Amino acid sequence: MKKSIKILSLIIALTVIFSCVSVSAFALENSKNYYYFDAINGDDRNSGTDIDHPIKTIDGLKELNIGPGTHFLFKNGGEYECAVLLTCSGTKENPVVISSYGEGERAILKTDEKTEVFRLFDCSYVTISNLHIKAPNGGGIWIDTLNQTSEGIIIDNVYFEDMQNYKVHSRDDNTNGAAVGRAAVMVKGLPARSRYAVNNLTIRNCEVYNCANGFMIWGSWNDQQLPWCETEEEIDPVYNEGLLIENCYFHEMDAEAVIVGMCDGALVTNCRAINCCQGEGVDENGEIEYFTAAMWFWGSENSTIQYCEIAGQKNFGDGMAVDFDSHTNNCTYQYIYSHDNIRFMCNNPNYSGHHGNTVRYCLSVNDNVGRSTTAVGSCGEHEFSFYNNTIINCGEFQLKNMYNSYVANNIIVLADGEHFAYDFDPTRKNVYENNCYYNALSPLVDIRSRNILPGFTGGKSSDINSFTLSKDSPLIGGGVKIDDGITTDFFGNEIVSNNIGCYGGTGTDAEYIPESAESVMLRAIMSLINNLISSIINAFD
Repeated sequence: MKKSIKILSLIIALTVIFSCVSVSAFALENSKNYYYFDAINGDDRNSGTDIDHPIKTIDGLKELNIGPGTHFLFKNGGEYECAVLLTCSGTKENPVVISSYGEGERAILKTDEKTEVFRLFDCSYVTISNLHIKAPNGGGIWIDTLNQTSEGIIIDNVYFEDMQNYKVHSRDDNTNGAAVGRAAVMVKGLPARSRYAVNNLTIRNCEVYNCANGFMIWGSWNDQQLPWCETEEEIDPVYNEGLLIENCYFHEMDAEAVIVGMCDGALVTNCRAINCCQGEGVDENGEIEYFTAAMWFWGSENSTIQYCEIAGQKNFGDGMAVDFDSHTNNCTYQYIYSHDNIRFMCNNPNYSGHHGNTVRYCLSVNDNVGRSTTAVGSCGEHEFSFYNNTIINCGEFQLKNMYNSYVANNIIVLADGEHFAYDFDPTRKNVYENNCYYNALSPLVDIRSRNILPGFTGGKSSDINSFTLSKDSPLIGGGVKIDDGITTDFFGNEIVSNNIGCYGGTGTDAEYIPESAESVMLRAIMSLINNLISSIINAFD
């Protein structure tokens, strides 16, 4: 009890201290105040303003002259109890910095309370870097805007570990911070508490391990802050702009790695989400309890997830790599390596549906426990582009509920016994061109399709280079040219040939042996039988 009171008193004290910044920031525009902490050799009687006289604990902070350029530096090798609410701002040139110094293992900042290690409320130009953050009963960092817009927060090279990574029976609570959300970083909440955005947030070079959730980014949905509206006209979002998440590694997590919620112009790039969504989400009777996916969009615009590896998801209801959710438009997944997940894609549009989303140059391998589908429900994907993807050993694959959409240059290889489903409705004005189907009947709407052995280079499903193409493959040069400004393929090669699939080179020297006529006929018969069986089953569902 005494410890809880002590931490609460510290939070209140630091809130008062840091909230004074707005008064003094102008006078301190060029200040360079440094405060050093040393958990082993520090002394709380010290001022902490020079490296030879560090403070021992955060309790030792006394009079602060905080402003742009102020640094709080924790000596590596030490562990520090920390649960701090900051309301402060630096400038772009002189941010407030919270970091570490010295040799040894990264300084550990932790709390055992059910709160966050840091709360950054109404903060701008604050950098948190080179630290190890732990919160076994709480969360990492909560960024929120109560009275003003936030700009330019940077979280760099932070190791997040040990944050409530246990099994649950529902989705996590995203309404009130990182602690209740079991998250490494929470931005605002759903619903939000204000109409102010968090702009130009950068999270880079971080690792999230043994935490329930990673980075949960939310904006403001409407004046009433209702996350779900009865009509589309009620939606009036204030988007977070300029989000960048790059070079981050998420692994061994009960739930999700990244949610890009209510963002405009967000970029998630060069990240890995391995063995996230380990909560299967089913009860003892096998009924689905909740849904989680590793990296997904919710109500966002003009945003991209690219050059990411997503693997090993187990959530039975979702567990996919590609997920456009709620009112998401003009967003893109590209250069995604998805493997050994429940499924590759499942999108959830509402209201008038999604518009202008794209999936291109992705490789999916063994995402085959569940069914992939373009869009759940009748709202549909509109002006959807799905091209130059290579889908290997997938489960049932549905390109359904699409309108005015474009499907071209894809390789789709189904697992044995699975089938490909599509809408045969010319009024929807969907265009299929130059796709290759294997282990499935080609759809009647795709009159220029191929139903042949693709001619992959190798036979090892764990090696992405197995899915380049032999120079003798009929898929080399067999695609349609798409003028989209893309210059490199999934493998990083310059695109020099209009191929089918995610490979854009002229082919390797691997031998291509065409199928015999008997094999082609047998495949067609088996695909026809599978389609008939599926049609009968669906008729009784």
